[in-house]
Amino acid sequence: MTANKLWKSDDELFALALRELFTCVVGDVMDKMDLQHQFLPPQIQALRQDMVVIGRAMTVLSVDVFAEKIAGSANKLMEKPFGLMLEALDDLKKNEVYVNTGSSPRNALWGEMMSTRAGKLGSRGAVLNGYVRDTKAILNLNFPTFGFGSYGQDSGPRYKVVDFRVPVEIGAVKVRTGDILFGDVDGVLLVPAAAEVEVFTKALEKARGEKLVRKAIEEGMSTVEAFAKFGIM
Repeated sequence: MTANKLWKSDDELFALALRELFTCVVGDVMDKMDLQHQFLPPQIQALRQDMVVIGRAMTVLSVDVFAEKIAGSANKLMEKPFGLMLEALDDLKKNEVYVNTGSSPRNALWGEMMSTRAGKLGSRGAVLNGYVRDTKAILNLNFPTFGFGSYGQDSGPRYKVVDFRVPVEIGAVKVRTGDILFGDVDGVLLVPAAAEVEVFTKALEKARGEKLVRKAIEEGMSTVEAFAKFGIM
């Protein structure tokens, strides 16, 4: 089965995934492909349990600072509030997910205004290796947001974005712009762009097969028999 028989664009792929897939089945398929370290750390969870995110990663790298503006620094970026955060946000493209890491988890990395702007640009969500603020507003916007949870501490004097669209690491996972991030109530995983066709084709096959297994078990088949027949559990 080729990808062209299942989807012809990112919009079609993401719609298929939202309709038929969940992170567990995609993770299982990647395990079989020897891609065994693709889930981001378990602390990164949906801001609300029914939120689902899927899109192309747009990576953002940040660092700790200890003042909002630092005059006379060897790095001119230190004089700029938030560093390149606003530029990174404005660079989001349709179907991309803003993914930020690098700084310590001592302030929020995402909030209401960022969610509003990202939504206007066609972003599919945000994945933060840290905290989120303005939680009620983000929930009202229904913007898919994943992070450590809610924490109102402002980012201004505590972090700066120093680059974006560069390779980053979150836990054991290397994230590159263009890779696919998929998150739901069970966490967030990364599908490398180089493997996406095989991963999603096999995940759809597995998810559809699991429906047959579930039906057989509901009709009385034992799990031993079901596994022997379908090879799925």
